[in-house]
Amino acid sequence: MIPSLRKGTLTKIPGRRRMQRVAVYCGSSSGHDARFMALASAFGSALAAAGFGLVYGGGQVGLMGAVARGAIASGGEVIGVIPRFLEGKEIISSADPRVQLRVVDSMHERKAVYYELAHAFVALPGGLGTLEEIFETLAWAHLGLLRGPIILLNDGGYYDDVVSLLDRAVVAGFASARSRALISAEATVARAIAVLSSVG
Repeated sequence: MIPSLRKGTLTKIPGRRRMQRVAVYCGSSSGHDARFMALASAFGSALAAAGFGLVYGGGQVGLMGAVARGAIASGGEVIGVIPRFLEGKEIISSADPRVQLRVVDSMHERKAVYYELAHAFVALPGGLGTLEEIFETLAWAHLGLLRGPIILLNDGGYYDDVVSLLDRAVVAGFASARSRALISAEATVARAIAVLSSVG
């Protein structure tokens, strides 16, 4: 059952849950540097090899497609979640029988499904949608509505400015050090997988 986004309907997760799936936020574009696509493919493959399922945006193109193909190639579980209005605008993974595709009614419902299915959240390089998703996840964790690792995969320093902004918010008194500690920036796929694997 998909939890509602209305206040009070999603309860705080007691203690730690056994990690099974990771929600990955990333670009539906490929970016200008080929290393971004390689990073997404490598991360999808590493997730599957470490025994984690992938929950992602359901697209076949850009980093979305690369992370899904990487996970599939390593035998991983892959669940795509896409809003109905994007079905005609994006090349989706419905044709691939190895992807479980869930079509939802809105962007809000998509994130609700992410929160229902995933035990951890990782942002690969991406644009406005990726930033919005990872910041909402961080805000929910700050409010005690979610638990589990939240990671910026900061390959090549892509998220350096975001990290600086978060640190500045603490210095300026708009965020606590405790809230800042809810999200980490990991420079490599191996480090991100190590953090995910360290949580039982």
